[in-house]
Amino acid sequence: MQEAARVAIDLGAESCRVSLLRWIDGQPSVEVIHRIPNGPVHAGNSLRWSLRKILAGLEEGLRKAAAAAPEGIASIGADSWSVDYVRLGPDGGMLGEPFCYRDERTAPTKEAANRIISPFEIYQRTGAYPHNLNSVYQLMADPAAGIDARAPWAMMPEFVLYWLSGKRVAEYTNATHTGLVNLKTGAWDAELFKLLGLAIEAAPPLVTTGTVLGPMKGPLRELEAFRGTQIIAPATHDTASAIAGIPGDLSAAAYISSGTWSLVGTVTETPVTTQLAFDAGYTNIGAAAGGLLFHSLINSMWLLKQCMDAWAAAGRPWKIEDLVQKSAECKSGTGVLDMDAAPLMLDTDMPQRINGELKRLGFDEIPDVAGNEPIFARTIFESLAIRYASATANLEKMLGRRLERIHMIGGATRNKLLIALTERETGLKVEIGETESSTIGSLAAQLAASEAGGKKVTREAVREWAKVLCKSREQGSGVRGQGSVISDQGPVIGPYTSD
Repeated sequence: MQEAARVAIDLGAESCRVSLLRWIDGQPSVEVIHRIPNGPVHAGNSLRWSLRKILAGLEEGLRKAAAAAPEGIASIGADSWSVDYVRLGPDGGMLGEPFCYRDERTAPTKEAANRIISPFEIYQRTGAYPHNLNSVYQLMADPAAGIDARAPWAMMPEFVLYWLSGKRVAEYTNATHTGLVNLKTGAWDAELFKLLGLAIEAAPPLVTTGTVLGPMKGPLRELEAFRGTQIIAPATHDTASAIAGIPGDLSAAAYISSGTWSLVGTVTETPVTTQLAFDAGYTNIGAAAGGLLFHSLINSMWLLKQCMDAWAAAGRPWKIEDLVQKSAECKSGTGVLDMDAAPLMLDTDMPQRINGELKRLGFDEIPDVAGNEPIFARTIFESLAIRYASATANLEKMLGRRLERIHMIGGATRNKLLIALTERETGLKVEIGETESSTIGSLAAQLAASEAGGKKVTREAVREWAKVLCKSREQGSGVRGQGSVISDQGPVIGPYTSD
């Protein structure tokens, strides 16, 4: 009898994916069977996610999965970018479309929080670097939008799990991104909630990676393939899931998860909350089934995607493959951008924003005319590689040890120019990992959870399953995608990763 299939849902800022793991002749084969275009939308003065549209797309993808797996589906897990959440009404449904982390509403609440407790003290308590986009500042901003501060909430991937299971939880890796989990206790920081005027009773109960939430509920359960399906919380933060999908040992390596954002870091056993780490912008986030991800958040392919959108709107569309090829033919960019500059975090008018930053830093601007698009791309790639180099150098300094190599995952692994520039600037060899590493990590956690039979899932078990899944890819099966969404699954921009 054929072993039952598994489903991994991965929500990305530019596309959402439903992937199906099936066992063919005893070997695992993972296929991305459905993609849903995604992106924040302007609603009046706010920036939101079209969650109802996402859920409709996920239902379509799950129906495809059921049709493709007559052997039945054993489990479903979900992961996504961090910090965004859904408020729930008295009926358990969402109060409204959730805010996007790029909405500017958190600026005043971050300032208000800083007057109550210093950013460094929050950092030392929670390990999470106090970015404006963190959930804590978003939650503080909700009352100004007319949202009841006591309304229950669930993080984005956990809302999908709630939609499928009826059980509201916060998985640890994702919860640590809120800036509200205490490093010492591993629980919600009740004192911090109180200090900042937040309702701790609105927060979901915390669970560990691999927690089985129970059987699938709702109309989809009527499909034969879903009769015995369990809903499992993998590492619900996409980066934690992606790192869990790396089969090798990272003790002497850095990882770069490169997509809309880039994360440069490594796995640690203890948090690093020194002044140096704070000043360098490093965060400590829960890793799957134990340990911590210590990394820096870097603005990344967002710039290129925004440029491409602007050029397309001006009647100058580019295919990403052509843009990378032409940028490789340029001798160099016109200058080096500060990838983390505030204007480059925002949407719209990115070519003009880039020129504004080049001018501010004393470099020549790039005329935004037909034919100069590869120069913009080259400038972005070179600036990003230089930023990777500074991030790895800081990592070595803070940890007091040398790094031997870099393991790169995400869609940018297809960008040979960026890889070459990264090796040049860092002086380290870049290993190419899985483009869909978050899917591998999610499936590995589900398999480990089923194997554990209700006991706590271990890192070693997750890694062993990641080895099985990645080995199958090397032997000719592995993850297969159908089609591409250029800004999320194209050859060189790749999956969204966030903190």
